[in-house]
Order: sequence, then structure tokens, then C-alpha cells
Amino acid sequence: MNLAKTTIRIGLPAPIRLLHLSDTHFCKADEFDPEHMHAHAANRLRNAFLHNGEDRIQEYWDEAVAYAKENNMPILHTGDLIDFLTHGCGAHAKKLLGEIDCFFAIGNHELCHQVGKAREDLSYKMEQLPVCQPFFKDPLLFASRVIGGVNFVAVDDGYYLFTDWQRQRLEYEVSKGYPIILMMHNPIHTDELYEIMMNEKKQPCAYLTGTPEEMMKCYPENRYNQQLADEPTRRFIDYIAHEPAIKAILAGHLHFNWEGELPWGVMQYVTGGGFLGVAREIEII
Repeated sequence: MNLAKTTIRIGLPAPIRLLHLSDTHFCKADEFDPEHMHAHAANRLRNAFLHNGEDRIQEYWDEAVAYAKENNMPILHTGDLIDFLTHGCGAHAKKLLGEIDCFFAIGNHELCHQVGKAREDLSYKMEQLPVCQPFFKDPLLFASRVIGGVNFVAVDDGYYLFTDWQRQRLEYEVSKGYPIILMMHNPIHTDELYEIMMNEKKQPCAYLTGTPEEMMKCYPENRYNQQLADEPTRRFIDYIAHEPAIKAILAGHLHFNWEGELPWGVMQYVTGGGFLGVAREIEII
């Protein structure tokens, strides 16, 4: 396991420790899935998630879970536990999450049978949500859990958008009076992350939520349309930028570790791919 260690200082009377995982990307199909999804699972695993030529996803998962249990740490997972929505993936996720203490924020892959083959928009999300939700114990669009005096709030931004309903729910969570750590799949835009994705990683787009429109002119049309922030998304980001109760953001999606300040000074921690054995131990003090 490639373990990063992070300390978040918010003035807790007693420290808490948690393990942050993201982007595990289990590729499964079972007897309830059509034959073409078995082929898709094999192709995705072979072409995207082998580590040094080996499928070590389950091994890395088991190692992270064992470490969390040995150290009495709840697990925080920021999405893409599964690579696509099949019965095989969902049943495997349900089994694994039923065995551990885990709080979950959904990614984009949980909701799509074949990412890139469907138009991933709100209507598609709401169509797939009733299929996906029964495999997960935490509500997938918005959920909260208090651990050790900290309110962890999971917000779906898997399609690069927030809603006014999510902002209103967050306002209610703020009213409870706890310090808040937000969990989401896609990181919030920072110029540093944008530069890494576009120039260092040579990606066609930055894959970030809330990237300013003027910085998206070079995006392919489909990525521009996918990632352009709408008014509710801008309102949500403006709200979290001005809410002092929000102390940090945990995210994934990019498959590498990164940490840095958001434009308003709050730290954002991106944890890399679980399929590569990456995990982040977080101590909040």
C-alpha cells in the first residue's frame, strides 16, 4: 500500500484518525449481467487498471481495510469504488461495504454502464440512480455523518455539477454547529491542478468542477459541455467559499495524490487511485 499521511488542524478537543480511499475501480460482471458486460469488464481491467501487469485491486483493497481495522480508523471513500454499473460490480460493492465502517461519496463511474458510451447528464443520472442506490448504504446524492465531533458531508459532483438542493442541504448541515469536511469525487478547480492536468498530464481537459469558462476554450466540445459550471454550481462553490464551518475538502477522480489551497484558503486533498494501492491516512486535530 502506498500510504500518504496528512494532518488537518481544526482545533478538535481529541484527535481522530481516518483512512481516505478513492478510485478503486472494481471491474466485475456476474450471472445476472449480459455477456457483453463480461467482455467489457475484462477489457477495462486489462487496458486501464492492471498494476505492473497484474490485477491487484482486491489485494490493495484488503490491505487498506486491514490497516484501517488494525488502527480503528473509519474509511472515507470518494467514489469510483466500481468502474461501471453492473449487478456484478454492485453486488461486490455491497458485500465489501457491508464488512467495514465506511462513509461513501459517489463517483461518476457508479452510475454508468459504460463510461463514455452514454450521455452523462442529469436525466441519465436520475434514470440510473434507482438501479445503483440499493448497492450502497449511504444516500448517493447527499449524505452526512458525524465522526469524533466532525461532520463529514458527502456531495455528489460526479458530473461536474452541484444543485441548489444540495446547497440547501449543506446549509442545514452547517446549522448543526459542527466543523465540516466536504467529500466529493471531482476536485474543485484550482489553477495549480488545472496546470498539472493540462500541461504535465497532457489531458484534453482538466476534469475539475468549477473551472472558469475562459480556461475551457481549449477543451473538446463534449468536455466543454460536460464540465461547464451552471448557475447552481457557481452558487454552491460561492457558498462553500464563504462558509467558515467548512474546514477542508476530500476528493479523488484524478488518480494521483495532490494537496493544496483552494482560492479562498481552505485545503483540498486529492487521493490517488486505489487500484494502484494508494491510500491517505488523515489525522484531524
